Amino acid sequence: MHQSAIDSRGMRIAIVESSYHHDICVALARGAVDAFTQAGGDSQNLVHVHAPGSYELVAISLALAERSDIDAVVALGCVLTGETSHDRYLCDAVAHGLMDVTIRTGKPVAFGLLTCITIEQARARAGGSKGNKGIEAMHAAIAATRTIQGIRKSQDVVAGAHR
Repeated sequence: MHQSAIDSRGMRIAIVESSYHHDICVALARGAVDAFTQAGGDSQNLVHVHAPGSYELVAISLALAERSDIDAVVALGCVLTGETSHDRYLCDAVAHGLMDVTIRTGKPVAFGLLTCITIEQARARAGGSKGNKGIEAMHAAIAATRTIQGIRKSQDVVAGAHR
C-alpha cells in the first residue's frame, strides 16, 4: 500500500496493545502511532489502551469499537509457539473474535497480532528486518475506514437522489 494513499486526517482510532511480550508490543504500538501521525492524523485523536494479554484484545476492542467517537481499532499483540498447542487456539480465538467485532460494529478492527515461533521472529516484525506490523495494521485500519466512509457517503448521495 502506498503511504501517499493513506490519509488519517479527522479520524479517531483506538490502539489496543497487549502487555504480554511487552517490548515487542511497545514497538508495534510505536509503529502504529507513527503511521497515524505521518498520515496526517492528530495524535490527540488516538485512544491508546492496554490489554493484559492477546486474548483480552477482543473484549477491549469491542468496547472501543462500540464507542461512537471511534472510527477504527488497531489490535496489537504477540503470541509465540510454546511447548503445547495453546498458541493455535489462542490465535484462532483472537482472529475470529476481532472479525466478529468488525461485523457487529461495522468498524474496522485491524489484526496486528504477531503469531511467531520465536522471539527473534517477533522482533524482526516489530521494527526489525521484516518491518513493523504495527505500521501495516494502522495503514489497514485507515484505508478500511476511508473505504467504508466512501461507501456510506455514496449511499447517502444515492438515497438522497431517490427521495
